[in-house]
Amino acid sequence: MTAETNPNPVPTAETNPHPVPTAETYTNPVLNADWSDPDVVRVGDDFYLTASSFSRAPGLPLLHSRDLVNWTLVGHALERLEPAGEFRSPRHDCGVWAPALRHHDDRFWIFWGDPDQGIFQINAPEIRGPWTRPHLLKEGKGLIDACPLWDDETGEAYLVHAWAKSRSGIKNRLTGHRMHPDGTSLLDEGKVIVDGDRIPGWFTLEGPKLYRHDGWFWIFAPAGSVETGWQGAFRSRGFFGPYEEKIVLEQKDTDVNGPHQGGWVRTPSGEDWFLHFQQRGAYGRVVHLQPMRWTADGWPVLGDEGAPVAVYEKPDLPPQQAAAPATDDDFPGGRFGRQWQWTANPQDGWATQHSGDGLRLACVRSADAHDLRKVPSVLTQRLPGVPSVVEVELTLHGEEPGARAGLAVLGDAFSWIGLQRGADGTVHLVHRFAEAVAEKERDADHPRLAPEGRARLRIEIGTGARCRFFYDVGDGPRPSGQVFAATPWRWVGALLGLFALAPAGPGQAGAASFTQFRISPL
Repeated sequence: MTAETNPNPVPTAETNPHPVPTAETYTNPVLNADWSDPDVVRVGDDFYLTASSFSRAPGLPLLHSRDLVNWTLVGHALERLEPAGEFRSPRHDCGVWAPALRHHDDRFWIFWGDPDQGIFQINAPEIRGPWTRPHLLKEGKGLIDACPLWDDETGEAYLVHAWAKSRSGIKNRLTGHRMHPDGTSLLDEGKVIVDGDRIPGWFTLEGPKLYRHDGWFWIFAPAGSVETGWQGAFRSRGFFGPYEEKIVLEQKDTDVNGPHQGGWVRTPSGEDWFLHFQQRGAYGRVVHLQPMRWTADGWPVLGDEGAPVAVYEKPDLPPQQAAAPATDDDFPGGRFGRQWQWTANPQDGWATQHSGDGLRLACVRSADAHDLRKVPSVLTQRLPGVPSVVEVELTLHGEEPGARAGLAVLGDAFSWIGLQRGADGTVHLVHRFAEAVAEKERDADHPRLAPEGRARLRIEIGTGARCRFFYDVGDGPRPSGQVFAATPWRWVGALLGLFALAPAGPGQAGAASFTQFRISPL
């Protein structure tokens, strides 16, 4: 970003100790679900955001806003992960890590690091595509959190990235490269431009975002770990350093733990804003919006004098109607909405289009039907960040003994409720779960007959992502089993999932239908 200094005043806690939401204010988080590692760019009057998608497909979600507060999901940039064979099965903590979204030379660009393969790049003339296939810019283990910069002043291009110690044995440092202006190759072997080990008290330095501003190269990068860390800013007159650093956002006396990793954006009127995540356990990484200003000595100040704001005056942008990424779905024509992602690259035949409404999923045969964490054909969306009720109608058509389908809460531990065909042909309402350390599921409640082969399923997600399960097989809603505390994967929030499975074997195993998927406030 090349811009002039803009003193964007922010009231302190002393002048506004108890902010109250009004029509002129917004409340954080502005995206209250797992939109992990967000990055943002403005093109004209439009703002666009992308986020980590790990091994889910399609990947690289694309969100749009006109006011930085109300966001809608407009598509995905990555149809399938590559190489495709590596993502035929779920690899929940792998794949797309911390992408950077930029607009240059009349094209949108996304760079990201796959910790097992290297740094990838894709680009497109419009945000909705068509996007190019992934291009491997730098091969290597542990290369993550890549971000490019095209310097409009000199015409040169650069790239910075971080390191994953789990793959490379290296962490807490940022490496810089000169990059070919067409974004297809790097022009040197790279140099460590920020070494966190040399900064007293800093650790787990990662997630860099690279900008040009006021004659300086700027790197916005978090440190201190996702749950307890802070957001740092680094500046240097030359890209390769030396850089000086400053903490510009930290928890302080707020309840926003580890506020860091995100992107800076400037509005048409010259206001500066910063979008970042907060790690919230099973809910994943929710997204906050912070005001940003520049001090007289040229350093950025985020939030309320470096502390996250809970309620704040909306950006100076045209007012917009309230909006959020979609959750509900009637599955018109058997098609599912943009909010859904498979847990791995999809295969033909998992979902069938038809003339009516409702999602028709084939009962995919799998030797891993007893463990949803290993199944690629689970259709998922993000767990809502507020207490909610999730409901869906299910009909099991599969005649194969052991065929099953249901509604799941999926993480390191999982629980699901649904229908299963017995060996005698009857259909049972079943409720199953698996602890994080368990290798397969077991009953969470006693099976019950579902004579019509259909059920209304319901999950009430309360405070702390504590889930209670209910069912209705025609004689009224009833509770099932014990409360289940949703858990995240290592880097991914818990997911809601719909699935249809059958034991391994030859031939087709039938299908299941889901209708009227709804999420409403609890």
